[in-house]
This record gives sequence, C-alpha cells and structure tokens, in this order.
Amino acid sequence: MIFNKVSTLIAAAGRGTRANLPYPKTLFKIEGKEILLRIFDTTKSYDQKPTIVVSPSGKVAIKNFLSKNSREAHLVIQKEARGMGDAVLKFENSPSFKIAEDIILIWGDVPFIRKITIQKMVERHIDKNNIFTFVTAETKMAYTRVIRDKKGNIQDLIETREEGLLIESGERDIGLFIFKKKEIFDLLKKDLPKKYSSKTNEHGFLYLISHLVQNGYKVEGLKIANKKELVSLNK
Repeated sequence: MIFNKVSTLIAAAGRGTRANLPYPKTLFKIEGKEILLRIFDTTKSYDQKPTIVVSPSGKVAIKNFLSKNSREAHLVIQKEARGMGDAVLKFENSPSFKIAEDIILIWGDVPFIRKITIQKMVERHIDKNNIFTFVTAETKMAYTRVIRDKKGNIQDLIETREEGLLIESGERDIGLFIFKKKEIFDLLKKDLPKKYSSKTNEHGFLYLISHLVQNGYKVEGLKIANKKELVSLNK
C-alpha cells in the first residue's frame, strides 16, 4: 500500500508538571530509550519527518534532543495549553499540512505502541476509506469510554472525567488515531456542542467522533491493542 500522503502528528506540548519533570515528558527515558524516540521509530514507515506540537518552554529541549539523535521533525508551537483540538489545529503551521490527506495522530506520552498496531490501523483506514479510525483495548481502568451500538458500530468516545462518570472496566482508546484531514479540520473549526470542556474550557478532540457519526461519516474503532500499549506517562 502507498502511504505517501499520510503525515504523522505527535502531540507533545505536555510540560511534565504532574510527573514532576523539569523537561517535556515525551523525553522521559523508559528502558533506556526516550518516549519520543520510540514514537519516531514506530511511525517512520509513514513519515520520515513528522510534525511535533510543542510548548514554548519545551521547544528548545525537544529541538536539541532531535539534533543529538539525528532525527528531523517540523516543530509547531502551541503557545498556551488550550486542549487537544487546539493542538491538532496547529498542524496547519507545518509544511506537511498542504500535502497530507490523512493524519496519524499519536499522544506524545505513549511509549509502547507497536509497529504492527499502527500498520493494522493505517491499512484498515485506507482500505475501508474511513474518515476516522482509532485503536482501542479492554481495560479495568477505562479513562475514556468507547460507546458502540448493538451491532458494534462506534457511536461515541467520551472522557469519563468530562462526563462525571466513574472510572470502570470497559473499552477505551490508547491515544492513537488516523483521520482524513479535510473533514476533521472542518469540524474542529465549527462551533459544535461539547467542543469546549465544561471543566477546563479547553478545546477537546474526542467530541468530534459523535459528530462524525451523526453526519454519516465512516468511523471505526479497532480493538487490537495489548495491555502494554495502554500505558502512558502521567505522574
């Protein structure tokens, strides 16, 4: 399959304050290898020069790290922590934006995503001509919650904190998505219900899924992740 119009977007503007780190948490080393380097190595088949969303305070550290490790990336700044939807919109400032048709989005704090998981997601997305595809897994601690109908079709992906729900066992996402650029960016710019968090007033991202479904777009959740891929650096 040809992936030359697939670009990778790494959301790495987190400052690592909850983890008590003096540097961006994507640079935290796990088993001798920084998270960002792990993400580079698992996504390089699709994009040799990904775009990384960074904070103003983290830009220099990430830029120096990439140079030291002979990696190239487009760095775009999210000046203020205004939510993941706002971070994704910063991709418009990347040289990759014009040529991209599909975007792989991956959280910058997930160290154990496998190449095979990304490959299955991308191939399924393109083969089925989906608008939005993401990876899920069953877990005892579902911080987000996948909502399906009786036939197993995706209806929504909600944040338990945002909805005031208890964290229970269930199916959740792992911070790995691929989507059509045009449709998603059009929706991100619209004033839609639940666009802004009722808790933080930040521009969210997962709210888009229910709107995509309501508009008849093809959305698919692939339950293919293993337990280790659910791990992310928090605190």
